[in-house]
Parts: sequence; C-alpha cells; structure tokens
Amino acid sequence: MEVVARNVNDYRWLEDEEWNKLVGQFRTHVGETLGCFNMYGMGEFIGGAIEEIVDLFVDGTQKVRGADKPYSKIIRIPRRDK
Repeated sequence: MEVVARNVNDYRWLEDEEWNKLVGQFRTHVGETLGCFNMYGMGEFIGGAIEEIVDLFVDGTQKVRGADKPYSKIIRIPRRDK
C-alpha cells in the first residue's frame, strides 16, 4: 500500500455536530467489533477498551491536524526482577 503525503490544508475542520457524530459512529463500530469478547466472559472490559480506543482516535486525528499532543498514554512500570 502506497502512503500518500497530503497537505494539512487539503482537509477541512468539521463542525462540532459533525465531529460528535463521527466520534459516536466510531465508538459504535468499535463496540460492535469488540462485542465478540462477551462470549469469552470479557464483556466487563469492553466499555473501558472502547473509551481508550476512542481517546487514541481523537488524539491521533488532532495530531494530524497539527495539535501538539502526546500520542501515547502508556505508563511504563519499572521492572521488579532487578
């Protein structure tokens, strides 16, 4: 797959109503995708996973538009074996 570099000005800002609809649709699709984990007894974790994925989506799209935000929320835990 070829990656095409695009100018940030090629994209328009979405109005708040459109943006909220997009994020809501994304959240719904992620929820449907993760719904299969219900049959493995992992349903209680789906809500939290959806919110984390949506947060990454929002951060990533804002970063594409030039926002200076850290992309990773990973908290590094020091190793205890030393």
